[in-house]
Amino acid sequence: MLRTERLCAHYGLLQALFDVDFGVAPGETVALIGANGAGKSTLLRSIAGAVPAHRDTIKLDGMAIGGDPERRQLGRGIALVPEGRRLFPSLTVQENLLLAERNGRPGPWTVRRLFKELPVVESLRKRPATALSGGQQQLVAICRALATNPSYLLCDEISLGLSPIAVDEVYALLAKVRLEGIALVLVEQNVRRALSESTRYYCLLKGHVALEGMSNQADSAKVTQAYFGV
Repeated sequence: MLRTERLCAHYGLLQALFDVDFGVAPGETVALIGANGAGKSTLLRSIAGAVPAHRDTIKLDGMAIGGDPERRQLGRGIALVPEGRRLFPSLTVQENLLLAERNGRPGPWTVRRLFKELPVVESLRKRPATALSGGQQQLVAICRALATNPSYLLCDEISLGLSPIAVDEVYALLAKVRLEGIALVLVEQNVRRALSESTRYYCLLKGHVALEGMSNQADSAKVTQAYFGV
């Protein structure tokens, strides 16, 4: 299990997270919801090693891993699909995926398999990463993370700026990922979609966990109150 315990995070003198307790079990899908600036991206980036954290505040199967760099967390099976995708603009789609495969763990999600499972991505393989639509870039960004063969896939702002059709394509891919037993953490602005796609949810407000629970039992009034802090 991947957990945080009393996790705090800072950007310089600005504290972004305050004693956050969070967890996701193998094969589980957990949604992170909250307004802009609530700390959702910071939480994912802290877990993935992009934001400094104290050693004992992040644990994987009981082992303290907080503060380790992204490369080491990736080797442990923790992969981040960052906000804005951040594909390498000078590389083609195929080169982006091959680079991830070389730096990841051995496993079933090879570039060859990704192309077989997703013909739309295979058809884009020779195109520069910057010559894609937002939805196409998001699919490639998820594929790049999958090519590292993660056990935990952290998806930040998974549908931000995408058309409804592109959002459906992204979630269709994630449905295949779930069948493989990969745990998903979804940062999603669409609260209704987030709850429908997840087992459990956490709502963050100003760096604190304001509410958590089972997604299929979520009370819309309580979620709204926690989301906006009213």
